[in-house]
Formats: sequence, structure tokens, C-alpha cells
Amino acid sequence: MSRIGKKPVVIPAGVSAKVEGQHVAVKGAKGELGFTAPEEVSLAFAGNEIAVAPRNETKRARAMWGMTRSMVNNLVIGVSKGFERKLEITGVGYKAAVAGKNLQLSLGYSHDVNFPIPDGIAIATPKPTEVTISGIDKRKVGQIASEIRALRPPEPYKGKGVKYAGEFIFRKEGKGTKK
Repeated sequence: MSRIGKKPVVIPAGVSAKVEGQHVAVKGAKGELGFTAPEEVSLAFAGNEIAVAPRNETKRARAMWGMTRSMVNNLVIGVSKGFERKLEITGVGYKAAVAGKNLQLSLGYSHDVNFPIPDGIAIATPKPTEVTISGIDKRKVGQIASEIRALRPPEPYKGKGVKYAGEFIFRKEGKGTKK
């Protein structure tokens, strides 16, 4: 049984939701998002809550039950509060700056890397070694953060590279000189 799926998604004040068959549309102060639920679950909108229930007791229906509830909850949080992901850049000369519609990254390559900022995503650099990615779509914010991190993932010897804020990098001891 899904413990997550059992809890209904509460719609806060200032957010409006509409359920039409398998499609959920949520509108709030930050924008508007939608999600189409799989056929294995049913959606019910009553009062200020959206309840998700499985249509049958198959393994896939139970899996989609919790996933659908989480997706609907992420829509509600996204249009009311939004999502944010922070990256830290470590290394001598490694830095980031927003230049128009691009994020310009100096990551130790022979050239700067220009990362285009997609629509619906805001990228800020409060410090040259910090990047803040924010938006209303949790999946899109996470995907952009992952793509930026993949440009120069942190290496285990000196810890240089791009990492998530608070991420622990397992450090290795380098080879020493033989005696």
C-alpha cells in the first residue's frame, strides 16, 4: 500500500485547481502547471483537496498511486512557493556569471562554457562561485541543475568542479612518493 498516496493534496489559499478526467491543472501566484495522470489511478477533487486512488490492485497501479500524488503535490508547491536548487563551484579560477540569456561558466577548460537559460527558469549568481536555479517546475529545475553539474562534475582528489550545495564529495588520498 502507498503511504504517500493515501494523503490527499491540500490546495492552499490563492491556488486554484481543476480536475478533468485524468488531467490536473493548477494555477497560482507564480504561474500555471498541468499534469496528466496515468490510467491506473483515479483523481477526485472535493472541497480544497485532491485525492488519488488506484483503480485496481496491480503492482503498477500501486506504484502510480504514490507517484501521481507526489506529482500533483509538486504542482501545488510549484505554483505557490516555487523550487530552488543551489550549486557550488570549487576550483582556482572556476566561476560563473549570468550574461543575458546565457550562464557563462569558467571551469578550467581552454574556453568558457555558455549554457543557455531556458524559458521558465531563473538563474542567479549571488557570488561568482554560487549558482541559484529557481522555477515553478521541480523536474525542470532539477534537470537544469544536473546538466550544469555535468559540465564539470566534482573530482575526488582536490574536490574541484560543480557540486550541489550540501553535497558530500568522497575524497581520495593521492599517491605519495615512494620511500
